[in-house]
Amino acid sequence: MTEAKRTRKPSPPRAVPAPVYKKPVVVSEAAKEGLAWLHTAKFLTTASKLNQLPQGDMPEIAFVGRSNAGKSSAINTLANQRQLAFASKTPGRTQHINLFTLGLREAPDAYFADLPGYGYAAVARGKKLVWQKVMADYLEVRRALMGVVLMIDSRHGFTPLDRQLLDFVQQRVKTGEVKLLVLLTKADKLSKREAQLATEAAQEVLGEFVTESSDIGVTLFSSMRRVGVEDVAEQLKGWMASMPARVDFELPPAGEGSAPDEEGGEARADGPGPLAAGDEQARVPGDAGD
Repeated sequence: MTEAKRTRKPSPPRAVPAPVYKKPVVVSEAAKEGLAWLHTAKFLTTASKLNQLPQGDMPEIAFVGRSNAGKSSAINTLANQRQLAFASKTPGRTQHINLFTLGLREAPDAYFADLPGYGYAAVARGKKLVWQKVMADYLEVRRALMGVVLMIDSRHGFTPLDRQLLDFVQQRVKTGEVKLLVLLTKADKLSKREAQLATEAAQEVLGEFVTESSDIGVTLFSSMRRVGVEDVAEQLKGWMASMPARVDFELPPAGEGSAPDEEGGEARADGPGPLAAGDEQARVPGDAGD
């Protein structure tokens, strides 16, 4: 009688550590609340001049950054919507502010303001000058502006144009009137060491804006791998929680602050620097910047 062959019990699969971005994320209750709030975002209107924006009703959080920094993708990821923020297929073609409501449909409590990307040299100089003035005015004097989310490509760090944009809003950041959060985008393309260096470099740049009153943060972010999404949601919702019970966002009386110019924008005494308008605002599907 032939003895039956003993079968070898297969070994269990070898455990392989998951990449950092695939590890389970422990989401705090505050982050869950922030994500639920961000997921209510709805497109409201497009404006090419400041006087076309709503006045005096709700606080605004502005998203700004160079073209190709991943701004549209970041907004879509935070809102959990594939095409909430759109981009022009032609670099530098459009120059508009897109506004989105946040909160209950019947009673929204805040706006997202999506400003055009900047940095394309292919835009006609005349159009650059027109749009850079609108952007500078918005950041410097827009009463409803309570926070700025600045997108910086984590692989390249702050460019001269990024620093110039910060100059437009630096005084309001230093006094605490406007909060600032810098997202180091496309962080999934960095090694752990590179991510650390990128964060340290950003903190060094932002150090000159830190005061006892300022509220400034920096975080690694990736739309593709959802790195930092929960942190950003918690931060933005926290901004809203820190707002006074009632805030008057009405424009100052004539003679105080800036006066409207003939184009409908709010005039500045001095001209803004050469900030080039970019491509991330037209209501056309696709994000050429990512």
